[in-house]
Amino acid sequence: MLRTELKDQGNWLFRWRSYIPVLIFPLLLLTLLAEQGYISNSFHAVDSYHIAFCLAIAFSGLVVRSLVIGYVPEGTSGRNTTEQRAKFLNTTGLYALVRHPLYLGNFLIYLGIVMSVPVWWFVLLFALLFFIYYERIMYAEEAYLLGLYGKDYESWAIKTPAFFPKLSGWQKPALAFSFRNVLKREYPGFFAIVTSFTMIELSRNLLGRGKLLLSSNWIAFFLVGLGVYLTLRTMKKQTRLLHVAGR
Repeated sequence: MLRTELKDQGNWLFRWRSYIPVLIFPLLLLTLLAEQGYISNSFHAVDSYHIAFCLAIAFSGLVVRSLVIGYVPEGTSGRNTTEQRAKFLNTTGLYALVRHPLYLGNFLIYLGIVMSVPVWWFVLLFALLFFIYYERIMYAEEAYLLGLYGKDYESWAIKTPAFFPKLSGWQKPALAFSFRNVLKREYPGFFAIVTSFTMIELSRNLLGRGKLLLSSNWIAFFLVGLGVYLTLRTMKKQTRLLHVAGR
């Protein structure tokens, strides 16, 4: 049956969902090469305001993810890739506004990155591929949660949009917001944004100016991001400073 195929596809894609950024960049490079004549001219028109706007979109996605991770208890909304897991049914916080807030956050992050390259059709292609990819993952997750929580899940899902959030209905989570939990779990996403924009800027200069170089601002941006990443990774792996009981 089609629903069985969609569920199986979603479970398979779920295991590989962390590798989407790796797939985006080869596509970006191919796009840049295919549109090299257009890019070399249009890159000069891409000013700092455009880049700032794209950065704001990408970091807004990280904020969305942080608003989820800061409230959730241990065993939910994780980065696990081996199998579906849900010790609790999240229905408060952002989960009261949208059923898949983490994927909404991911979409904003990737959208900001892709929009920084001035090729409109690639942005549309990305949006299409994203929804094809995540639609199946969301289908598989919802089938899992429906089987686990039954009518409780169904009653929540009926009144909560899948991807585009409603503008009212916020319910205060039972747990207090934990910034330490955000730092512990979201630092890879932060560094991925920094690295992505830096690599695109390198490509921009190579194709637009024929030079592989970065301005001092971009070098500082990357080094700060790298420093934050290494510091938080060390704190997570070597200390208990970011540990929060029950998170």
